Amino acid sequence: MSSGIIGLIVVVAVVVIALVLLISCIKIVPQARAMVVERLGAYQATWSTGLHFKVPIIDRVARRVDLKEQVVDFAPQPVITKDNVTMRIDTVVFYQITDPKMFCYGVANPIMAIENLTATTLRNIIGDLELDQTLTSRETINTKMRASLDVATDPWGIKVNRVELKNIIPPAAIQDAMEKQMKAERERREAILRAEGEKKSTILVAEGNKESAILDAEAEKQAAILRAEAQKEAKIREAEGEAEAILKVQQANADGIRFLKEAGADEAVLTIKSLEAFERAADGKATKIIIPSEIQSLAGLVKSAKEIIE
Repeated sequence: MSSGIIGLIVVVAVVVIALVLLISCIKIVPQARAMVVERLGAYQATWSTGLHFKVPIIDRVARRVDLKEQVVDFAPQPVITKDNVTMRIDTVVFYQITDPKMFCYGVANPIMAIENLTATTLRNIIGDLELDQTLTSRETINTKMRASLDVATDPWGIKVNRVELKNIIPPAAIQDAMEKQMKAERERREAILRAEGEKKSTILVAEGNKESAILDAEAEKQAAILRAEAQKEAKIREAEGEAEAILKVQQANADGIRFLKEAGADEAVLTIKSLEAFERAADGKATKIIIPSEIQSLAGLVKSAKEIIE
């Protein structure tokens, strides 16, 4: 093989190696990511999203960091309450890396550090609470844990956004007692609701009876009023009828007397007709009739007047 061919191979090899080194020095950082770059073992820079170049051999990417919010679910941890009840609680931590440099150099194993810190903080908080407070104060516990973890992880370039108690698992005996208590409470509420329902039903029935009695009394009152008004109207009409009949009789008698007078009848005939009018007006019910003085002067008519009175 000639020296020219060997030289060509060497040149090609050098070019290929140079291209490989050049390509390896080109770095593209995706969105929500960061790269921590070291130069000769020392921190050089933190690359954010975009295109970057590094010096071959001298620079290296020490760590690729995910800047999105992350979730880690820790296994249940045994804790003891203030009233000496041992329970197991598992937690969920939502955190986000805010400083890639501190995250890379602040702590060796960030996730393990957060887990141990979470367990310690949880024991401290639960140790100040009794069992009932622990079961009903989830939001308070979450807030206290988040505040404590956020302060502790700040030097590591980590921000704790939320901490949630996923499960609170008391001992089996406590669970049985709680279930019995809840069952008794449900039965008590059921009994109270049933009693309230019966009470309301009784009240409604009584109110219905009262309303019915009021309506019946009102109807009876209206009926009595109508009956009284009907009787009153009947008596009025009867009295009006009798008055009208008497008026017509008197009118007829007056017309008859006027006719006799116009026909030239003497005073005696007129007097007798007047007495007959008195008799019809008495209708057989009167016991006394007052006779005018001019009629009394007629001696022949006194006897007839006495017969009418008797």
